[in-house]
Amino acid sequence: MKAVVIGESSGASMDVIMAVYPRHKVVVEKYIDRGDVIGIGPFSDRGNMAIFKTRAAAEEFVKEDPFILEGLVKSFVIRDWNDTLLLS
Repeated sequence: MKAVVIGESSGASMDVIMAVYPRHKVVVEKYIDRGDVIGIGPFSDRGNMAIFKTRAAAEEFVKEDPFILEGLVKSFVIRDWNDTLLLS
């Protein structure tokens, strides 16, 4: 079962986001290089979502992501995701 981290934007300005982004990217790249991330990115309202192969990877990520640690993500939830494709 996969795990999805869904974050809510704190409303930080793009200047603040871009100041933190290089540190965030280093953490993201670590999880990509390890093969833990399936997809990651922002929503149009500056919230965000990341899909991880395991809940353990998602839980580890939220403990070190600068966007979360520095308050750019106001709140987040980790949800287990059963990604079974349903065909009609």
